[in-house]
Amino acid sequence: MEKTPHLRTVNVTRYITPLREGGSLPALAEADDDFKYVLKFKGAGHGVKALIAELIGGEIARALNLKMPELVYANLDEAFGRSEADEEIQDLLQGSQGLNLALHYLSGAINFDPIVTLVDPKLASQIVWLDAFITNVDRTFRNTNMLIWHKELWLIDHGASLYFHHSWTNWEKHAQSPFALIKDHVLLPQASLLPETDAIFKKILSVDVLQNIVNLIPEVWLHWEDTDETPEAIREVYFQFLATRLNHSQIFINEAQNAREALI
Repeated sequence: MEKTPHLRTVNVTRYITPLREGGSLPALAEADDDFKYVLKFKGAGHGVKALIAELIGGEIARALNLKMPELVYANLDEAFGRSEADEEIQDLLQGSQGLNLALHYLSGAINFDPIVTLVDPKLASQIVWLDAFITNVDRTFRNTNMLIWHKELWLIDHGASLYFHHSWTNWEKHAQSPFALIKDHVLLPQASLLPETDAIFKKILSVDVLQNIVNLIPEVWLHWEDTDETPEAIREVYFQFLATRLNHSQIFINEAQNAREALI
């Protein structure tokens, strides 16, 4: 029986420092469970849509047994950040009151360097498949969004995935797109087992698995100003996008294989 995914909820107690690697100003923070987290703010950049992509992408990775830091819902109290001296950060904190998303902080982790660490074909194919499936534009040589922690490869930062939701029109066409940007994927040269990976992953990502992951999206993140659709209708589009894309996976697998052949 498949285990239904569940996210804990923590309350942020201390803002430690901004992490300025990304444009959305994530932060290192501490919560009331005494753990440190990389906190992603709904008041930053693409707002709740980036958090939704982070949530869906991360939990799909976890369902596929790829290593992902624990994701948690992170509550930010309305009083939080009033004493922050940096006006940009203060505005970000004030605009992010309520429910945000955070990843467990992997203390001592180092950024993945493709020159230093060679990833085996099986794992490389799994990660390339995941990123082609969720249309993740952000796993390139310039920004690998992977960490080495305890000598293992961990995936982070899926907020740039599912970019169809920034326009929210013609999602059916996006669901069946080949995802040409896979040509820039940092692990594509090693990804020689894509058809085999596709067969395995399509069995793992059942309708129930996808539905349970989409159901994790909090309703408070689904009240959008740019659409009249209900939270239920928006959630259903996410599910249909993923289910349609999975059913037509050969489209993005062929694109990735052709791009790989052009490289090697």
